[in-house]
Amino acid sequence: WSVVRRRLQRGKFLFEIFPVFIFFIAFKFKGIFFATAIAIVASILQIAFSYLKNKKVETPMIISLVVIIIFGGATLILHNEIFIKWKPTILYGIFSLIIFAGRIFFSKNIMKVLLDSKISMPDDAWDRINYSWAGFFAFVAAANIFVAYHFSTEVWVNFKLFGIMGLMFAFAIVQALFMSKYVEVGDSE
Repeated sequence: WSVVRRRLQRGKFLFEIFPVFIFFIAFKFKGIFFATAIAIVASILQIAFSYLKNKKVETPMIISLVVIIIFGGATLILHNEIFIKWKPTILYGIFSLIIFAGRIFFSKNIMKVLLDSKISMPDDAWDRINYSWAGFFAFVAAANIFVAYHFSTEVWVNFKLFGIMGLMFAFAIVQALFMSKYVEVGDSE
């Protein structure tokens, strides 16, 4: 729980969803194509701000930027909204694949690499966390494409902000509760 709480306190969660939130607002005012262009610009600004502030950019942000430039760009160039609707499925599919393939093919537990400095757990617990996130990202990828093809664009945009972010938040809390039994009471971070 402390990991989730720290992310919320530091504003990192809001910073990470900035492009999605801006996309949502732009869609409500000007439609999908304007929102797509705004999301691309917001993602570029997010990367620039992160680099200027931290002198580095996290890999998931870079992957997200590349995916939105490719799929958002295809949406704008071909004037077809299906490409931007595929963006979350591709992005979360990539995350799922990286986590799963990292463990299976390279003996790397991606979640342990990301969080090991913050929490100490036995390897079997790290494996459960790792596979849980891989499965969760695969589920979100599938849910996104289902909504994209079976509902209106407006419903999909609402799902992209409220549905995916709600699922992400709920899943992170469940994972934090699982990990909390391994956190020492004196943990100061």
